Amino acid sequence: MQSTDLGNKESGKIWHRKPSPATRDGIIVNIIHNTSDYLPKVLRFLNVAFDSSGDCLLAGDHQGNIYVFDLYGNRFNLVQRTAQACTALAFNLHRKSEFLVALADYSVKCFDTVTKELVSWMRGHESSVFSISVHASGRYAITTSSDTAQLWDLDTFQRKRKLNILQSVGIQKVLGVLSQDGIMRFINIQTCKLLFEIGSLDEGISSAVVSPHGRYIASIMENGSLNIYSVQALTQEINKPPPPLVKVIEDLPKSKLNAGDLKVKVTSRRVQLPSKSRESKIQTRILKQDLAGHCENKENELSEGLSKKRLQVLLKGYGEYPTKYRMFIWRSLLQLPENHTAFSNLIDKGIHAAFLNLQKNYPIKSRKLLRVLQRTLSALAHWSAIFSDTPYLPLLAFPFVKLFQNNQLICFEVIATLIINWCQHWFEYFPNPPINVLSVVENVLAFHDRTLLQHFMEHDITSQLYAWPLLETVFSEVLTREEWLKLFDNVFSNHPSFLLMTVVAYNICSRAPLLNCNLKDDFEYFFHHRNNVDISVVIREVYHLMDTTPADIHPNSMLDAFVSLTKGQYPVFNKYPKFVVDYQTQERERIRNDELDYLRERQTVEDMQAEVDQQRDEYEAWYQKQELLRKAEETRREMLLQEEEKMIQQRQKLAAVKRELKVKEMHLQDAARRRFLKLQQDQREMELRRLDDEIERKVHMRDREIATTAKDLEMRRLELESQKRLYEKNLSTSQEAIAKEMREDADAYRRKVDLEEHMFHKLMETHQTQIQNTQKLIEENLAKAEQACLNTDWRIQALRKQRSGDLQRNECYQETAKLLQKNRRKEIEVLNALSEEEAKKWEEAKEKDFHLKSERKVSALSDASRKWFLEKEISDAVEHAERPHGKVVPRCQNEQVASSCFPATSQSSDISEMDSSTRISLSQRRVQWDGVERDLMERVRNLRQRLTARARHRCQTPHLLAA
Repeated sequence: MQSTDLGNKESGKIWHRKPSPATRDGIIVNIIHNTSDYLPKVLRFLNVAFDSSGDCLLAGDHQGNIYVFDLYGNRFNLVQRTAQACTALAFNLHRKSEFLVALADYSVKCFDTVTKELVSWMRGHESSVFSISVHASGRYAITTSSDTAQLWDLDTFQRKRKLNILQSVGIQKVLGVLSQDGIMRFINIQTCKLLFEIGSLDEGISSAVVSPHGRYIASIMENGSLNIYSVQALTQEINKPPPPLVKVIEDLPKSKLNAGDLKVKVTSRRVQLPSKSRESKIQTRILKQDLAGHCENKENELSEGLSKKRLQVLLKGYGEYPTKYRMFIWRSLLQLPENHTAFSNLIDKGIHAAFLNLQKNYPIKSRKLLRVLQRTLSALAHWSAIFSDTPYLPLLAFPFVKLFQNNQLICFEVIATLIINWCQHWFEYFPNPPINVLSVVENVLAFHDRTLLQHFMEHDITSQLYAWPLLETVFSEVLTREEWLKLFDNVFSNHPSFLLMTVVAYNICSRAPLLNCNLKDDFEYFFHHRNNVDISVVIREVYHLMDTTPADIHPNSMLDAFVSLTKGQYPVFNKYPKFVVDYQTQERERIRNDELDYLRERQTVEDMQAEVDQQRDEYEAWYQKQELLRKAEETRREMLLQEEEKMIQQRQKLAAVKRELKVKEMHLQDAARRRFLKLQQDQREMELRRLDDEIERKVHMRDREIATTAKDLEMRRLELESQKRLYEKNLSTSQEAIAKEMREDADAYRRKVDLEEHMFHKLMETHQTQIQNTQKLIEENLAKAEQACLNTDWRIQALRKQRSGDLQRNECYQETAKLLQKNRRKEIEVLNALSEEEAKKWEEAKEKDFHLKSERKVSALSDASRKWFLEKEISDAVEHAERPHGKVVPRCQNEQVASSCFPATSQSSDISEMDSSTRISLSQRRVQWDGVERDLMERVRNLRQRLTARARHRCQTPHLLAA
């Protein structure tokens, strides 16, 4: 069994592995809700409800947390926190995501499980709602409380009807039975066979709900947890077909046959499969059959098809009936009619007056058991008047009431059947004990144990002491529950005289302790308390007495055979002295009326006395109140005079204080005025000093600025001279850099040519060497490309820094132009000379750059052709390496590739040898090279335009500075 603790999680899985419920208990999962606080506690589930599909259920605990459990998707979610306990739930509304919940404040709310929002709030009940029933369409619902039932329209959430509940309604339908022991039993009502049961005495069930399709059962346990059962697992054993039954009949030896019996040995065995059992179980029974071939008496045939004699044989073999089927067997043996209507009429008459104060004479701890006993005794008293005056009726009925407290109809009919059959002639000497019945018991005891009877007589112990206490309590005081059930298995299975024989057998089996008793109190204690007597021995003794007692003193001759209750209406019970009962009833009624008259008169006198006492108390209270008011008035008048005197004194003190405060205020105002005048004078003096300091600071700053300007002019002149020299130096440096770059390009070109020739020769040697060299070449080219990218980035950054420096210099030039008006002509001549020189150099650079680009274009075309050739050779080498050994590429193919890669050197010698396909491929490649050449020329043209525009911009910059 898997167990899931919800804890503080709002969602998660119900089980973490695939559930496999056992046939024994059928539990899929046990869900508990523990808090994770410092002191953890269990949050008890109170209600549970399935939706219309039966795969989702809703459960709420006593703190108002409502969870949805999706059994199909194995998920649970917290959908609402109501902050108060829920008393009922419903989850099969027209809108599948909505549910109803009844709360402890008598209201009903509708929530949505998806949005978790409140949909509607329905009020109208004045007590807790304990049931919510939704119509199959999901559009109407009935909420039921202890006093009213209300019909709601779930489309508008408006109340349609209000029904008042005036009387209880009987059970109309039942899906299982939840017993008082906490076990829920599921019974086939057609065969009265127990199908399965859930729960146990240790883990009882407080409530349960079955899903609409009957696949799951959700039960709330007494410990507050939630169990989900699989009905398929619980009914797995029931749905199995029974194994075939084979009966083998064998005749016993003739020497063992009696004159009136034919004994047949019947062997019953179940056919077992070899995989399940190695040995077959064999049961042997001896059946008696009438030689004449007659069927059993109709008396032995029960209405349910059971055989009374077969039950008696089973009872003699095992000593008792199976606990699981005992109640069913008793109902069959007693042939209970189950007259629901007649019993309801008796119950509807209410509690009989004779049993209104039953709890005073019989204080029972269980209130439920007391109510059931009171109702059962009242029904018996309404059935026959004598039972209202029978003092021992509660003692006789109590063990049956305790046994059948959950089914009052069966309880009543069992007691009524017991009275009609096993209590025959008990009421002929009413209100005295049944002397005739006790005489029969005494005669049987005298026949079987005269010594014990003599001992009773010597100590003046009559049958009213050693027999009647056992009969009027039906042995419930001297036997345990199990012993009592075992005894009445035999009592109900035999003739009514069996009970009287049991009294005799109990005395005979207890003869040793009884013979040692000499006091009457000891005998009374013995027959009213449990003793060390083996009930199995007593029962065997009863059967012995039934067989060995002579017919003239046997109770069979006095008692009639078993008669069941009639169907439909209960029989009239009038086997008692009616005049005695009527006289007692009349006397009791007279006494009751006299007592009522006396009580009424006493109540009247008490009411009058209470009224007089109340008036006297009221007058006394009024006088006391008036005296208290007078004293309070005098006290308050004195307090008022004292308060007035105190107020006059306080006013005088307040006037003196005001005068003192006025004088102080005048002194303070004069001091504040003088302080303010002094403060103004000080401020004016400080302002004059601040102005003097400001004048001195301005004069000093003017002198310093003049000196600084002179120094700046001198520094600017020196900077211009140094800048001129710097321009000349930069010009020579740039020429050297360009020459160095050209030398580096030439060296790189030679190294590249050498490397490509070396790679080409290596490629022709071996395929492995070709692959390695190709990889090395690719890595080197990649490194060169990366280095070229880095160089380009570095140049771009340097250009940006230069541009930033130019901007800063432009700003500096603009500021300097305002200050250096005297040196403007000289600067213009220098800048014009530099501009002309720069324009010449740029024109020369344009021509050289164009020539360089043209050369690079030719070089790029050559590099691209060689690169394509090398890539082609590398791919051919890889394909050759991947081919199976022994497969060689045709030589003509390699020659075609070589000729296509170097058209300038080998075209004249190899064109004649090319076939038509090779010529087509060469023409296609030439078209491709022409496209590449046009693209390169377009790029060179765009680059030339950008350089020209940049040169013009630099030529215009000195003129702008001069302006």
